[in-house]
Amino acid sequence: ALLRDEIDLAVHSLKDLPTQPTQDLSLAAIPVRESPWDVLVSSSSTALEELAPGARIGTGSPRRKAQLLHLRPDLEINAIRGNVDTRLKKLADGQYDALILAEAGLRRLELQDCISQVLSADQMLPAVGQGALGIEVRDQDQRSRDLLKPLNDPTTAASVTAERTVLATLQAGCLAPVATWGRVDNEQLLLDAIVMNEDGSQRLVAQGEGTVSEAKAIGEKVAQQLLDQGAAGLIADAHQE
Repeated sequence: ALLRDEIDLAVHSLKDLPTQPTQDLSLAAIPVRESPWDVLVSSSSTALEELAPGARIGTGSPRRKAQLLHLRPDLEINAIRGNVDTRLKKLADGQYDALILAEAGLRRLELQDCISQVLSADQMLPAVGQGALGIEVRDQDQRSRDLLKPLNDPTTAASVTAERTVLATLQAGCLAPVATWGRVDNEQLLLDAIVMNEDGSQRLVAQGEGTVSEAKAIGEKVAQQLLDQGAAGLIADAHQE
């Protein structure tokens, strides 16, 4: 629709926007990020560690599945589809013992009261760009760019640029268990990233930091650390599943 000039801007969840750019289109603004974290939603337990052995967890994300099994290999991870309301209904109907969802999505839908636990960075690193929005325009549309400029948050933009650079450099796509967390602290951009295999038994870890202006370079450096540890093999295996 943008390319056909039917609309002047498109609002994306950055988590779902491919890192490979679309010709003649680009991001004009990345607003302040909502929570990047994942949450546990359960009708019976208030924390991940309290779930009964063999509890059935609903998630369609390889990233979430791998990290859950790394922490709790006893859990039964089952795929789930549908929007948030559909998933919550399946939980209420007893098809699952708990769900893993994005905190940002629940908050935007004003469903935060159903959150049992916000998972920490030690438990589950987020997806690339999770909780952030990206506003896309045509490259030559300077008027829209000027209008959107006040919505851009430099801190969020630097954080997700580093994260998206990791994913792009790894050429991982959305099927591989890749997780990142970029944030700015005392004017320094910090980046954590992991690549895992599907069952969570292998976990590669990398970190980087630098100035906000070095976001892309930090992402490339962290991705290279992961590749040096053998990330390409884990990603290839995930794409064959």
